[in-house]
Amino acid sequence: MAPVTPATFDTAFMITGGVILFLLMMSAFFSGSETALTAASRGKLRAQADKGNRGAQRALDITEDSERLIGSVLLGNNLVNILATSLATALFTRAFGESGVALATLVMTLLVLIFAEVLPKTYAITRPEDAASAAARPIGLIVTIFSPMVSAVRVLVRAVLRLFGVETDPDSQVLAVREEIAGAIQLGHSEGIVEKEDRDRILGALDLSDRTVEEIMLHRSGIEMINADNSPGEILNQCLESKHTRLPVFKDEPENIIGVVHAKDLFRAMYRRVREAGNSTADRMTDIVLDEVAKEPYFVPETTSLDDQMREFLRRHAHFALVVDEYGSLQGLITLEDILEEIVGEITDEFDGGSDQLIRKSEDGQFLIEGAMTIRDLNRATDWTLPDEEANTIAGLVIHEAQMIPTVGQVFSFHGFRFEVTGREANRITNLKIRPL
Repeated sequence: MAPVTPATFDTAFMITGGVILFLLMMSAFFSGSETALTAASRGKLRAQADKGNRGAQRALDITEDSERLIGSVLLGNNLVNILATSLATALFTRAFGESGVALATLVMTLLVLIFAEVLPKTYAITRPEDAASAAARPIGLIVTIFSPMVSAVRVLVRAVLRLFGVETDPDSQVLAVREEIAGAIQLGHSEGIVEKEDRDRILGALDLSDRTVEEIMLHRSGIEMINADNSPGEILNQCLESKHTRLPVFKDEPENIIGVVHAKDLFRAMYRRVREAGNSTADRMTDIVLDEVAKEPYFVPETTSLDDQMREFLRRHAHFALVVDEYGSLQGLITLEDILEEIVGEITDEFDGGSDQLIRKSEDGQFLIEGAMTIRDLNRATDWTLPDEEANTIAGLVIHEAQMIPTVGQVFSFHGFRFEVTGREANRITNLKIRPL
């Protein structure tokens, strides 16, 4: 080891030490800025930008191209770290001889780790939006300066990845906004911050674009219809006794839908007939031509997404649609209320039977489920995670997994649950007992 003399600590030594200190500060700036700009919520930045915060707006602008941003920051961070380490090695070698290399490595590792990595990143994580807004202007300048070099590195990296069969999408984002929101909501629920009902509403709204009409429609076997060949009195009596305000009208066969009758239109026609006749005899009240009150049916494909269908309902000022398959055959019906229930949960009124009829809990802890209950509704009610890719209802899931139509008393185990068939009508499973294994 070379002896340390006063000449060792000359002006050049002090200048070099000052440069190393400045480079460490630059390293801390790059590290903190990278963490702040990647961790900051774009939603919060947008809210601040709308209030006139220019730093937040600049942060939003430079994070649009996340690949270029990260590349520029990493390039600057590595440059200052390597330069600082090289100067420190030369400085310590001059002061302590050959052992200065090891000493410089130890000292620079501690300094970089504590003051250039952990400390700035901890601050950035604590206040990401404020840090991102403050760092946006200088980082934007650095991104502009390093842009040609980063672009060359980007091309080189993609070429190397392509050699290994990996294709990259230049327009892809690290996380889709919707997935980011869903992940945050699920995490908040698991930590007890977000209530289950709030989680279900938000995730239900996010899922509308991924789900189709056929998943939630009322199957054609459960649709109440009006036979156009019935007498006006029978039709009037059916409308009065029905719990539905809109009823499809068919001619000759249920597949041939010729219109939709709304209870209000029917009652208006009744009142008009009575007023014109000047009396209120029952014969005059039922003397109504169905064509006068039936409206043209509105058909939609079963593959339409719920998001698109809700927009179409709102655009047409409609609440009711009949669902057909690719061959034009009637499959079911869907209402605006059905779509809203996917967001807010079951909506019941005085005419509904109540949501507790579909699922009950027995004394032994098993769940008594109606086969027509959808898998999604069961998952929301019980917080289970049964898959709904292959079937919409619980009965459909059992039939799909069993590859047969089970008989009463048969028991199956799959997806971590025990399923027992307790009711069957013809080829339809009506009731099941379910419990987690």
